[in-house]
Amino acid sequence: MRTTNKSRAIIYWITTILSAIAFIIPGIGNLTHQPHFATDMAHLGYPGYFLSLFGLWKILGAITIVVPNLKRLKEWAYAGMIFDLTGAAFSRISSHDATIMAIIPLIITSVVLASWLLRPDSRKL
Repeated sequence: MRTTNKSRAIIYWITTILSAIAFIIPGIGNLTHQPHFATDMAHLGYPGYFLSLFGLWKILGAITIVVPNLKRLKEWAYAGMIFDLTGAAFSRISSHDATIMAIIPLIITSVVLASWLLRPDSRKL
């Protein structure tokens, strides 16, 4: 039983760190209006000001799932991540992008869901 709890904790932290990285890097790219991100958002039909808005939310969400306490904010952060990722997949499909471009955010969705499902009781409401 102890090994199972330890393995669960390790998988939780791996998925949580991967989730945070998956949001902090594009969050910084969006917030600083890096050309790659600006071009991509324009291709998907989003207005330019969404870069700053999405960037800020991504960074705040990434920080929130990693820091201790903030239980209610964690729930909101995880929900926001799922909305963002499923929205990204839908946007890719709607823009007729290659299938892999829709699959990538769905794979990241599974990592975020794993982090949420495996979080310890001390991080749950």
